[in-house]
Amino acid sequence: METSNSHNGGIMWFFKDKGFDDNSIHEMLKKCKRLEGVPREKASENWAYLKSIGIQERKLPSMVGKCPKILALGLNEKLVPMVECLATLGTKRNEVASAITKFPNILSHSVEEKLCPLLAFFESLGLAEKQIGKMMLLNPRIISYSIETKLSELVQFLCSLGLTRDEMIGKILARHPFIMGFSVDKRLRPTSEFLRSLGLTEADLQRVVINFPEVLSRDVEKILRRNVEYLKSCGFGHGQIAALVAGYPPVLIKSVTNSLAPRIEFLTHVMGRRIDEIAEYPDFFRHGLKKRLEPRHKVLKKKNIIVSLSEMLDCNQKKFVSKFCLAEQLA
Repeated sequence: METSNSHNGGIMWFFKDKGFDDNSIHEMLKKCKRLEGVPREKASENWAYLKSIGIQERKLPSMVGKCPKILALGLNEKLVPMVECLATLGTKRNEVASAITKFPNILSHSVEEKLCPLLAFFESLGLAEKQIGKMMLLNPRIISYSIETKLSELVQFLCSLGLTRDEMIGKILARHPFIMGFSVDKRLRPTSEFLRSLGLTEADLQRVVINFPEVLSRDVEKILRRNVEYLKSCGFGHGQIAALVAGYPPVLIKSVTNSLAPRIEFLTHVMGRRIDEIAEYPDFFRHGLKKRLEPRHKVLKKKNIIVSLSEMLDCNQKKFVSKFCLAEQLA
Protein backbone atom coordinates (compact mmCIF):
# COMPACT_ATOMS: atom_id res chain seq x y z
CA MET A 1 0.00 0.00 0.00
CA GLU A 2 1.44 3.38 -0.98
CA THR A 3 1.88 6.16 1.52
CA SER A 4 1.19 9.81 0.80
CA ASN A 5 3.59 11.40 3.25
CA SER A 6 5.96 10.68 6.12
CA HIS A 7 3.20 10.90 8.71
CA ASN A 8 1.16 8.35 6.79
CA GLY A 9 4.20 6.11 6.61
CA GLY A 10 4.63 6.46 10.36
CA ILE A 11 1.08 5.41 11.17
CA MET A 12 1.38 2.56 8.66
CA TRP A 13 4.45 1.25 10.44
CA PHE A 14 2.61 1.56 13.75
CA PHE A 15 -0.31 -0.52 12.48
CA LYS A 16 1.99 -3.12 10.92
CA ASP A 17 3.88 -3.38 14.20
CA LYS A 18 0.58 -4.04 16.03
CA GLY A 19 -0.36 -6.85 13.65
CA PHE A 20 -2.99 -5.14 11.46
CA ASP A 21 -3.24 -6.37 7.87
CA ASP A 22 -3.52 -4.12 4.81
CA ASN A 23 -7.30 -4.46 4.52
CA SER A 24 -7.85 -3.52 8.17
CA ILE A 25 -5.55 -0.52 7.83
CA HIS A 26 -7.34 0.60 4.66
CA GLU A 27 -10.75 0.37 6.41
CA MET A 28 -9.51 2.36 9.42
CA LEU A 29 -8.08 5.09 7.21
CA LYS A 30 -11.45 5.26 5.40
CA LYS A 31 -13.28 5.59 8.74
CA CYS A 32 -10.92 8.25 10.07
CA LYS A 33 -9.03 10.31 7.51
CA ARG A 34 -7.34 12.20 10.35
CA LEU A 35 -5.24 9.10 11.02
CA GLU A 36 -3.17 9.82 7.91
CA GLY A 37 -1.63 12.80 9.68
CA VAL A 38 -1.14 11.18 13.08
CA PRO A 39 2.51 10.65 14.04
CA ARG A 40 3.51 7.16 15.08
CA GLU A 41 4.57 8.47 18.50
CA LYS A 42 1.11 9.92 19.21
CA ALA A 43 -0.64 6.67 18.24
CA SER A 44 1.79 4.72 20.44
CA GLU A 45 1.16 7.09 23.37
CA ASN A 46 -2.62 6.66 23.14
CA TRP A 47 -2.26 2.88 22.74
CA ALA A 48 -0.04 2.71 25.84
CA TYR A 49 -2.49 4.84 27.85
CA LEU A 50 -5.38 2.55 26.98
CA LYS A 51 -3.32 -0.39 28.19
CA SER A 52 -2.47 1.46 31.39
CA ILE A 53 -6.14 1.85 32.39
CA GLY A 54 -6.71 -1.90 32.28
CA ILE A 55 -7.69 -2.65 28.68
CA GLN A 56 -6.14 -5.95 27.61
CA GLU A 57 -3.74 -5.55 24.69
CA ARG A 58 -5.34 -8.45 22.81
CA LYS A 59 -8.60 -6.44 22.76
CA LEU A 60 -7.03 -3.20 21.56
CA PRO A 61 -6.86 -4.11 17.83
CA SER A 62 -10.61 -4.83 17.76
CA MET A 63 -11.33 -1.61 19.68
CA VAL A 64 -9.21 0.51 17.37
CA GLY A 65 -10.78 -1.20 14.36
CA LYS A 66 -14.22 -0.11 15.61
CA CYS A 67 -13.14 3.42 16.52
CA PRO A 68 -9.79 4.30 14.88
CA LYS A 69 -10.13 7.95 15.83
CA ILE A 70 -9.14 7.12 19.43
CA LEU A 71 -5.52 7.03 18.18
CA ALA A 72 -5.92 10.55 16.78
CA LEU A 73 -7.57 12.14 19.85
CA GLY A 74 -5.60 14.35 22.19
CA LEU A 75 -4.43 12.32 25.16
CA ASN A 76 -4.71 15.05 27.79
CA GLU A 77 -7.48 16.96 26.03
CA LYS A 78 -9.87 14.04 25.38
CA LEU A 79 -8.89 10.60 26.62
CA VAL A 80 -7.68 11.35 30.14
CA PRO A 81 -10.58 13.68 31.12
CA MET A 82 -13.21 11.19 29.91
CA VAL A 83 -11.56 8.22 31.61
CA GLU A 84 -11.16 10.14 34.88
CA CYS A 85 -14.80 11.27 34.78
CA LEU A 86 -16.01 7.73 34.06
CA ALA A 87 -13.84 6.46 36.92
CA THR A 88 -15.82 8.61 39.37
CA LEU A 89 -18.97 6.76 38.25
CA GLY A 90 -17.52 3.28 38.68
CA THR A 91 -17.49 1.27 41.88
CA LYS A 92 -15.59 -1.82 40.79
CA ARG A 93 -12.14 -2.28 39.34
CA ASN A 94 -11.98 -2.53 35.55
CA GLU A 95 -15.59 -1.28 35.07
CA VAL A 96 -14.33 1.68 33.05
CA ALA A 97 -11.99 -0.47 30.96
CA SER A 98 -14.85 -2.88 30.28
CA ALA A 99 -17.18 -0.04 29.21
CA ILE A 100 -14.57 1.43 26.84
CA THR A 101 -13.87 -2.01 25.37
CA LYS A 102 -17.61 -2.48 24.67
CA PHE A 103 -18.06 0.98 23.17
CA PRO A 104 -14.72 2.69 22.37
CA ASN A 105 -16.57 5.64 20.77
CA ILE A 106 -17.33 6.82 24.30
CA LEU A 107 -13.83 8.33 24.35
CA SER A 108 -14.58 10.56 21.37
CA HIS A 109 -17.34 12.42 23.23
CA SER A 110 -16.82 15.58 25.26
CA VAL A 111 -17.09 15.52 29.05
CA GLU A 112 -18.48 19.07 29.19
CA GLU A 113 -20.72 18.98 26.13
CA LYS A 114 -22.07 15.43 26.36
CA LEU A 115 -21.37 13.55 29.60
CA CYS A 116 -22.20 16.33 32.06
CA PRO A 117 -25.58 17.18 30.45
CA LEU A 118 -26.44 13.47 30.44
CA LEU A 119 -25.64 13.16 34.14
CA ALA A 120 -27.83 16.20 34.85
CA PHE A 121 -30.66 14.71 32.77
CA PHE A 122 -30.63 11.44 34.70
CA GLU A 123 -30.37 13.26 38.03
CA SER A 124 -33.54 15.16 37.09
CA LEU A 125 -35.27 11.77 36.88
CA GLY A 126 -34.35 11.06 40.47
CA LEU A 127 -31.35 8.81 39.88
CA ALA A 128 -28.43 8.86 42.29
CA GLU A 129 -24.87 9.14 40.98
CA LYS A 130 -24.19 5.49 41.83
CA GLN A 131 -27.23 4.37 39.79
CA ILE A 132 -26.22 6.57 36.87
CA GLY A 133 -22.69 5.18 36.98
CA LYS A 134 -23.88 1.59 36.94
CA MET A 135 -26.23 2.36 34.06
CA MET A 136 -23.66 4.25 31.96
CA LEU A 137 -20.95 1.65 32.42
CA LEU A 138 -23.32 -1.22 31.68
CA ASN A 139 -24.54 0.44 28.48
CA PRO A 140 -21.86 3.00 27.51
CA ARG A 141 -23.63 3.59 24.20
CA ILE A 142 -25.99 5.85 26.17
CA ILE A 143 -23.47 8.67 25.80
CA SER A 144 -24.19 8.76 22.06
CA TYR A 145 -27.95 9.26 22.53
CA SER A 146 -29.49 12.70 22.07
CA ILE A 147 -31.23 14.12 25.13
CA GLU A 148 -33.42 16.42 23.05
CA THR A 149 -34.78 13.73 20.75
CA LYS A 150 -34.14 10.11 21.75
CA LEU A 151 -34.13 10.25 25.57
CA SER A 152 -36.80 12.92 25.97
CA GLU A 153 -39.03 11.00 23.54
CA LEU A 154 -38.59 7.84 25.63
CA VAL A 155 -39.52 9.68 28.83
CA GLN A 156 -42.57 11.17 27.10
CA PHE A 157 -43.64 7.71 25.93
CA LEU A 158 -43.31 6.24 29.43
CA CYS A 159 -45.38 9.14 30.76
CA SER A 160 -48.07 8.30 28.19
CA LEU A 161 -48.35 4.87 29.82
CA GLY A 162 -49.30 6.55 33.06
CA LEU A 163 -45.83 6.48 34.62
CA THR A 164 -45.90 10.12 35.61
CA ARG A 165 -43.44 10.27 38.51
CA ASP A 166 -39.91 11.10 37.36
CA GLU A 167 -38.44 8.79 40.01
CA MET A 168 -40.46 5.88 38.64
CA ILE A 169 -39.18 6.49 35.11
CA GLY A 170 -35.63 6.82 36.42
CA LYS A 171 -35.92 3.42 38.13
CA ILE A 172 -37.11 1.83 34.89
CA LEU A 173 -34.09 3.19 33.00
CA ALA A 174 -31.75 2.05 35.77
CA ARG A 175 -33.31 -1.42 35.84
CA HIS A 176 -32.94 -1.89 32.07
CA PRO A 177 -30.52 0.68 30.56
CA PHE A 178 -30.69 -1.00 27.15
CA ILE A 179 -34.29 0.16 26.72
CA MET A 180 -32.84 3.55 25.80
CA GLY A 181 -31.41 2.13 22.60
CA PHE A 182 -34.76 1.12 21.13
CA SER A 183 -36.98 3.24 18.92
CA VAL A 184 -40.24 4.33 20.54
CA ASP A 185 -42.16 4.13 17.25
CA LYS A 186 -40.57 0.97 15.86
CA ARG A 187 -40.29 -1.13 19.00
CA LEU A 188 -41.65 0.18 22.33
CA ARG A 189 -45.04 1.49 21.22
CA PRO A 190 -45.87 -1.58 19.07
CA THR A 191 -44.94 -3.83 22.00
CA SER A 192 -47.12 -1.87 24.43
CA GLU A 193 -50.03 -2.10 21.96
CA PHE A 194 -49.50 -5.85 21.64
CA LEU A 195 -49.59 -6.21 25.43
CA ARG A 196 -52.88 -4.32 25.53
CA SER A 197 -54.27 -6.60 22.82
CA LEU A 198 -53.66 -9.56 25.13
CA GLY A 199 -56.10 -8.06 27.61
CA LEU A 200 -53.73 -6.28 29.98
CA THR A 201 -55.23 -3.30 31.79
CA GLU A 202 -53.38 0.02 32.12
CA ALA A 203 -52.39 -0.97 35.67
CA ASP A 204 -51.13 -4.35 34.40
CA LEU A 205 -49.12 -2.68 31.66
CA GLN A 206 -47.56 -0.26 34.12
CA ARG A 207 -46.52 -3.14 36.40
CA VAL A 208 -44.92 -4.93 33.45
CA VAL A 209 -42.92 -1.83 32.48
CA ILE A 210 -41.86 -1.04 36.06
CA ASN A 211 -40.86 -4.57 37.07
CA PHE A 212 -39.81 -6.14 33.76
CA PRO A 213 -38.95 -3.33 31.29
CA GLU A 214 -36.96 -5.82 29.20
CA VAL A 215 -40.30 -7.28 28.04
CA LEU A 216 -41.23 -3.92 26.51
CA SER A 217 -38.06 -3.88 24.43
CA ARG A 218 -38.55 -7.31 22.81
CA ASP A 219 -39.76 -7.77 19.25
CA VAL A 220 -43.44 -8.66 18.95
CA GLU A 221 -43.21 -10.87 15.86
CA LYS A 222 -39.92 -12.61 16.63
CA ILE A 223 -40.47 -13.31 20.32
CA LEU A 224 -43.69 -12.23 22.05
CA ARG A 225 -46.23 -13.54 19.54
CA ARG A 226 -44.38 -16.84 19.26
CA ASN A 227 -44.67 -17.40 23.02
CA VAL A 228 -48.35 -16.43 23.01
CA GLU A 229 -49.05 -18.90 20.19
CA TYR A 230 -47.29 -21.63 22.17
CA LEU A 231 -49.41 -20.89 25.26
CA LYS A 232 -52.56 -21.03 23.12
CA SER A 233 -51.45 -24.39 21.72
CA CYS A 234 -51.19 -25.70 25.30
CA GLY A 235 -54.85 -24.86 25.88
CA PHE A 236 -54.65 -21.52 27.69
CA GLY A 237 -57.58 -19.22 26.90
CA HIS A 238 -57.35 -15.50 26.11
CA GLY A 239 -58.17 -14.47 29.70
CA GLN A 240 -55.72 -16.98 31.13
CA ILE A 241 -52.90 -15.71 28.92
CA ALA A 242 -53.66 -12.16 30.11
CA ALA A 243 -53.48 -13.43 33.71
CA LEU A 244 -50.18 -15.22 33.01
CA VAL A 245 -48.57 -12.16 31.43
CA ALA A 246 -49.85 -9.80 34.13
CA GLY A 247 -48.72 -12.19 36.87
CA TYR A 248 -45.35 -13.15 35.43
CA PRO A 249 -44.42 -11.01 32.37
CA PRO A 250 -41.19 -12.92 31.53
CA VAL A 251 -43.45 -15.74 30.29
CA LEU A 252 -43.45 -13.76 27.03
CA ILE A 253 -39.66 -13.77 26.62
CA LYS A 254 -38.62 -17.10 28.15
CA SER A 255 -37.41 -19.78 25.76
CA VAL A 256 -40.27 -22.07 24.76
CA THR A 257 -37.92 -25.01 24.21
CA ASN A 258 -35.71 -24.62 27.27
CA SER A 259 -38.07 -23.07 29.82
CA LEU A 260 -41.82 -23.07 29.16
CA ALA A 261 -42.31 -26.47 27.49
CA PRO A 262 -40.31 -28.56 30.01
CA ARG A 263 -42.22 -27.02 32.94
CA ILE A 264 -45.65 -27.47 31.36
CA GLU A 265 -44.84 -31.05 30.36
CA PHE A 266 -43.67 -31.82 33.89
CA LEU A 267 -46.83 -30.31 35.37
CA THR A 268 -49.22 -32.21 33.11
CA HIS A 269 -47.42 -35.51 32.50
CA VAL A 270 -45.50 -36.08 35.75
CA MET A 271 -47.50 -34.14 38.33
CA GLY A 272 -50.81 -34.96 36.66
CA ARG A 273 -52.16 -31.43 37.13
CA ARG A 274 -54.23 -29.15 34.90
CA ILE A 275 -52.72 -26.15 33.15
CA ASP A 276 -55.49 -24.04 34.69
CA GLU A 277 -53.47 -24.15 37.91
CA ILE A 278 -50.66 -22.21 36.21
CA ALA A 279 -53.09 -19.46 35.22
CA GLU A 280 -53.99 -19.17 38.90
CA TYR A 281 -50.30 -19.14 39.88
CA PRO A 282 -48.22 -17.59 37.04
CA ASP A 283 -45.08 -17.57 39.24
CA PHE A 284 -44.95 -21.30 38.49
CA PHE A 285 -42.67 -20.38 35.57
CA ARG A 286 -40.26 -18.58 37.89
CA HIS A 287 -39.24 -21.73 39.76
CA GLY A 288 -36.42 -23.97 38.59
CA LEU A 289 -37.44 -27.36 37.25
CA LYS A 290 -34.50 -29.33 38.65
CA LYS A 291 -33.90 -27.27 41.79
CA ARG A 292 -37.44 -26.82 43.04
CA LEU A 293 -40.27 -28.38 41.03
CA GLU A 294 -38.95 -31.93 40.69
CA PRO A 295 -37.58 -32.43 44.24
CA ARG A 296 -40.62 -30.91 45.98
CA HIS A 297 -43.06 -32.89 43.88
CA LYS A 298 -41.10 -36.07 44.66
CA VAL A 299 -41.25 -35.44 48.43
CA LEU A 300 -44.97 -34.55 48.45
CA LYS A 301 -45.86 -37.53 46.29
CA LYS A 302 -44.00 -39.86 48.60
CA LYS A 303 -45.93 -38.44 51.57
CA ASN A 304 -49.18 -38.52 49.54
CA ILE A 305 -49.71 -34.80 50.21
CA ILE A 306 -51.75 -32.76 47.72
CA VAL A 307 -51.44 -28.97 47.87
CA SER A 308 -51.82 -26.02 45.50
CA LEU A 309 -48.87 -24.90 43.38
CA SER A 310 -48.46 -21.74 45.45
CA GLU A 311 -48.38 -23.73 48.72
CA MET A 312 -45.84 -26.08 47.22
CA LEU A 313 -43.52 -23.48 45.71
CA ASP A 314 -44.01 -20.11 47.41
CA CYS A 315 -41.71 -20.69 50.37
CA ASN A 316 -38.07 -21.38 51.03
CA GLN A 317 -36.63 -24.79 51.85
CA LYS A 318 -36.87 -24.43 55.61
CA LYS A 319 -40.51 -23.29 55.56
CA PHE A 320 -41.44 -26.01 53.09
CA VAL A 321 -40.07 -28.72 55.38
CA SER A 322 -41.69 -27.13 58.43
CA LYS A 323 -45.07 -26.52 56.73
CA PHE A 324 -45.56 -30.15 55.79
CA CYS A 325 -43.87 -31.64 58.87
CA LEU A 326 -41.32 -33.41 56.75
CA ALA A 327 -38.67 -35.30 58.64
CA GLU A 328 -36.22 -35.41 55.75
CA GLN A 329 -34.60 -32.55 53.87
CA LEU A 330 -34.84 -32.35 50.12
CA ALA A 331 -32.02 -33.94 48.26
